[in-house]
Amino acid sequence: MNRRIWLATTYYVYRISGGCCKLTRNSISSERSMAVAAWLLLMILVGSCSWWMMTKKKEKRSLEEEEEEEEAPPPGPGRWSTSSWCSFFFSFIWQLRETAAFLSAHGSGRGFYHFVHTRYLRHGGACFRTALLGRVHVFVSASVPAASDLLAAEPPHMGKRYARTVADLLGAHSILCCSHGQQHRLARRALAALFAMPSTAAFAGAFDRLATDLVTRQWTSNYSCSKSGRPVVVLDAAMQISFRAICGMLVGKGGRRLDRERLQSDVLTVTQAMLALPLRWVPGSRFRRGLQARKRIMAALREEMEARRRRDQVRPDEDDDVDAGQEKDADFLQALLERSSKKGHHPDALTDEQIGDNILTLIIAGQVTTAAAITWMVKYLSDNRQIQEKLRQIQMQLHLRQRPLTLQDLAGMDYAYKVVKESLRMATVVSWFPRVALADCHLAGFLIKKDWIVNVDARSLHYDPAVFHDPSHFDPCRFNELEGDDDAQRRRRRLLVFGAGGRTCLGMNLARIMMLIFLHRLVTSFRWELADDNPSLEEWAMFPRLKNGCPIHLTPI
Repeated sequence: MNRRIWLATTYYVYRISGGCCKLTRNSISSERSMAVAAWLLLMILVGSCSWWMMTKKKEKRSLEEEEEEEEAPPPGPGRWSTSSWCSFFFSFIWQLRETAAFLSAHGSGRGFYHFVHTRYLRHGGACFRTALLGRVHVFVSASVPAASDLLAAEPPHMGKRYARTVADLLGAHSILCCSHGQQHRLARRALAALFAMPSTAAFAGAFDRLATDLVTRQWTSNYSCSKSGRPVVVLDAAMQISFRAICGMLVGKGGRRLDRERLQSDVLTVTQAMLALPLRWVPGSRFRRGLQARKRIMAALREEMEARRRRDQVRPDEDDDVDAGQEKDADFLQALLERSSKKGHHPDALTDEQIGDNILTLIIAGQVTTAAAITWMVKYLSDNRQIQEKLRQIQMQLHLRQRPLTLQDLAGMDYAYKVVKESLRMATVVSWFPRVALADCHLAGFLIKKDWIVNVDARSLHYDPAVFHDPSHFDPCRFNELEGDDDAQRRRRRLLVFGAGGRTCLGMNLARIMMLIFLHRLVTSFRWELADDNPSLEEWAMFPRLKNGCPIHLTPI
């Protein structure tokens, strides 16, 4: 059609230009009139060709946009106009609106997942597309088999990616932010010794002593058991003992050169800045305060490492049989330093920067997330008094109140472990696991373009009624059903609390141990009820937790 129009236009232009030349010969010289006609014909031909090529290009672009909108996850910025500048403008407005909505939810008592949940409802599916801080994000429910397989298989076209603010605060060498497989495997091998059985058993004993001291001595003597008295804030207590336990494991008694209170305060500041606007140069912004807190933490860790190296140089021939508690520090930091020493030649040795980044990461992962999970567990048991009483009866029958707990004791707490699993399912402290597309690919039938961030949504799986019956109801006995399922059903109902595949959380067993010990010591010493049932979440928190910290009134047994 367009070709026919172009040919007809050319023919008529030629006839008209010929007529003009004929008229012109009667009045003006022949050479001048022919030149004018030739230029006119050339301009018409060029204009016709340009118009035809632009029409074809516009049709091709329209087809590509239609195919993209059919394949890409909904909703996208839409296509309001074929004009490129107009499309860019509306796309910018869409990205700005989505980012503002996310930050608004994150800064409110509803939490940032409210932003995700409302878009699932709006688009009526298990996948949607949005834009946050200039990057396209695709949220896909982990109940979709292709999404859960993405975490387990780690295909070559997908890499690990957290928000830029998280990477800046934790450090480029953090095991959470390592995008390259080789770098991640090195960090994972180096940190694996921390979670071996001997270290785990020692950690369980240390945490049990802290929990016993907290429950039997501090809570009994310092807090009134009447409803009119001062309540116990579970989050504060859990943060305190988990921080002491993790720091004892990582830097031990040798960390006396570290200001523990300042370190804990700085760790909390870093955590609160992880999802803040990246206003690096704005004085007083949360992100800038987080960067300053990270700088103080790194300086303190470097000072600690240098002090240990100076001490080791003073006693270079010290026997290994010497009591570690008297002569040198027996903790994870010391083990990493010995690997990196010149006499060690260990293949998994880390640099000081790698050690610092991963010590900070382990403190945050071990303290903040576990304390939040413990708080939610106490909250759920407060709301379900029958389950609390059933758990108490079972734990009292174990007769473990008067002696330290061991790993064998914890392995026998079957019902308590189901309470922990159900608490982890409902809390879902880590709501999704991000990956970045390294090339154009397809996921669950949708087109995923290069550099798009794919967030595998664990919370959507944990609250999917097709996977977990009545998911909003706290029911530890739901895991009794899983014991009779076949492998396919059990795999579909697998919890994604700690990730999956080669990037599964190294500290998942430590988290379960801390939750089991805290639960046993609390439930066998007190009955409790909520002092404030406000469900609002803490604003700007990286991990969802109650704003009031879950205050409870205690009644001794």
